[in-house]
Amino acid sequence: MISTAHAVQAEQDRAEPTEQFETIYGKALPPIGFVEMCAREPKLCRPQGGRPTRLALSPDRWNLVYQVNSFVNGKIAPMSDEELYGKPEYWTLPTDAGDCEDYLLLKKHYLEGLGFPSSALLITVVLDEKAQGHAVLTITTDKGDFVLDNRRNDVLRWSDTGYSYLKRQSAEDPRQWVSLTNKDSVAGAVVSAGGKKK
Repeated sequence: MISTAHAVQAEQDRAEPTEQFETIYGKALPPIGFVEMCAREPKLCRPQGGRPTRLALSPDRWNLVYQVNSFVNGKIAPMSDEELYGKPEYWTLPTDAGDCEDYLLLKKHYLEGLGFPSSALLITVVLDEKAQGHAVLTITTDKGDFVLDNRRNDVLRWSDTGYSYLKRQSAEDPRQWVSLTNKDSVAGAVVSAGGKKK
C-alpha cells in the first residue's frame, strides 16, 4: 500500500495547478435521492461544525483512502435501486449491494469513522464518458481534489477521470449543493445521478 501512496503523490506533484481543484460556479439544487435520504436519515446530512477543510495529505492518509475505496468496491455488489427497492432513486448506506450513491455513502461513513473531516468528503454528481448520470465521492485536499469511484480502485485526480462535473455538496454545509459547471445546457439538465450505474 505504501507504494500506491507514493505513486499517487508523484502523480499529484506533476499536475498543473489549474487542474488541481474543481471550480465552483454558484448554488445548485441537490439530487432528489439526497433530499429524500436527508428526510429519512437526517444524521447523514447534519453539519458537523468547523470550517471547510482541504485535508493535508500524508502517505498514511493516502493509504487509508485507497484501502477504503478498494474495500468498499469489493464488498458491495453492484445493483440498481429498482432491483433493490423497486424505485428509481433510493440513497442509503448499503450492507452488501447498492448503486454508485450507496458505494460513496459507505466510503464517506468509513472515512469519517477514521477521523477524516466530513467537510473534505463531498458527494459529487457527474456525467460519465457515455453522458450518463453517475455519483462519486470527492476528497478535497491541499494537493487537489481527488475522486473515489466504485468503477475503479485507483484514486484519481478529478480532472483525470474523463467525467463532466455537474454539482457537489457544499463544504460549508453538507445540506447545500454547489454547481461545478457554467454551461447552461448541462446545468439545466435534470440529473439525479441516475441512469445505468455500475
